[in-house]
Amino acid sequence: MTVAVVGSGHNALVAACYLARAGHRVEVLERDEVLGGAVSTVERFPGHLVDRGSSAHLMIRHTGIIEDLALGDFGLRYIDCDPWGFTPGSAGHAPLIFHRDLDATCVSIAAACGERDAAAYRRFVEVWGPRSARVMRAFGGGPTPGRLVRSFWGLDAKHGGSALSREFLQSGDALLDTYFQDERLKASLAWFGAQSGPPMSEPGTAPMVGFAALMHTLPPGRAVGGSGALSAALVRRLQSDGGVVTAGDAVTALRRDGDGWQVHTASGRKLHADTVIAGAHVLTTLELLRGGGFDAAVLDDWRRRIRVGPGIGMVVRVATNALPNYPGSSADESTRGLQFLVSDRRQLRLAHGAASAGELPPRPVVLAMSFSALDPSIAPPGEHQLSLWAQWHPYRLADGSDWAGHADREADRIIAEVDSCAPGFADSVLRRHVQTPVELERELGLLGGNVMHVEMSLDQMMLWRPLPELSGQRVPGAPGLYLTGASTHPGGGVSGASGRTAAAMALRDLRRRRFSLPRRR
Repeated sequence: MTVAVVGSGHNALVAACYLARAGHRVEVLERDEVLGGAVSTVERFPGHLVDRGSSAHLMIRHTGIIEDLALGDFGLRYIDCDPWGFTPGSAGHAPLIFHRDLDATCVSIAAACGERDAAAYRRFVEVWGPRSARVMRAFGGGPTPGRLVRSFWGLDAKHGGSALSREFLQSGDALLDTYFQDERLKASLAWFGAQSGPPMSEPGTAPMVGFAALMHTLPPGRAVGGSGALSAALVRRLQSDGGVVTAGDAVTALRRDGDGWQVHTASGRKLHADTVIAGAHVLTTLELLRGGGFDAAVLDDWRRRIRVGPGIGMVVRVATNALPNYPGSSADESTRGLQFLVSDRRQLRLAHGAASAGELPPRPVVLAMSFSALDPSIAPPGEHQLSLWAQWHPYRLADGSDWAGHADREADRIIAEVDSCAPGFADSVLRRHVQTPVELERELGLLGGNVMHVEMSLDQMMLWRPLPELSGQRVPGAPGLYLTGASTHPGGGVSGASGRTAAAMALRDLRRRRFSLPRRR
């Protein structure tokens, strides 16, 4: 059987690898010359391997996909981010250092926030570690009611299940206020949780904060050579099983062709495929179906109901001649993981409120990552490289102005935020590359500049992502077409779980088709 895969994002490549391993003829079609979508790395500056999208890999290290596909045999290697999190000290307060080791983390919290919060953090990890492991289990397959029940069955049984339902549905802020007193600790964990997109004031965001507990089991990992090393290993794995990857040839239409599909590309090719795995943004995929016999009114209704959101953020990638120097901390403590440059949740709330109104944040909220401290291969000798992610920044500005007129000034403000925590940082910057929400859409196909494709709000997760009708990773009336990527369960981030689920569904259906075909006499 022939399988066409639309797009080369990491979920699409994961699906392609499983299908090729099962013996199917697989071709991945990618519009870009660079493979991997938002999980890719390019030489932005001389000698610097710079990520285009994701930088730290968290979820995929908990899924078993890396081991199942033996990606280590194809060049993938991770270095643990340890410490995995760091919040600078301020006003005489010690920094917060989140080590993989829980005891060491509690020692840091005790010094910075007091013994009460250190004990509370230990309780938080003990309670939310098992809960987050169950969430990860639920993320590992399709969001069917039965699977979700099995994933969480028995958890918190001593509370009759009430703690499970109430605490999972509460906001991240409510969870933090329940456990902790120190605002800087709350802000650090809220900023960690907000990397999923929504503010921690939204219902259902408690599990996003709870994922911090898993970092003491297996912390975020940095792929040696850059984030794109994951995609490169997947491509090599795919090719070893006979799969083909074609770059620079965008899919322009998907049409039913008998029992299969006809895949049209920008170069004029028309490929017949028994199965199609669509790894593009769900709105892009729906447009590919337009004109192919599908009800335009239904497609328009789906598009209207899928909420992309106002945009999440922007990134400044910088080459420097030094790592940031945070007072009172060594480079080993501060630069090997996620640097939470926030001390009060009010800053997060003001930034999100401004973005919702189409305004730039009063003060950018920055997550700094300096992975050249872990992996010197991504920068030339004597230089370093940082990714400065800032939330929230709207895709459309309320005054109608073009993002091009704001990009450099906003990049200056983001760099200034780092400099306020690590004096002298601004002077260390040699070169920079700015990715506004508009640039994220243009380069990576992230519509609306949303790196999660569609909002990760409670009503667009699990059984409802991106819509109830599409949550099974199928399109009604389109047999043999499967959806994957951040638009589908479990959502954004680097997990690969959606790709594995799509492949499992396709393989199951292909087996049924093969056995149902009439036998030749």
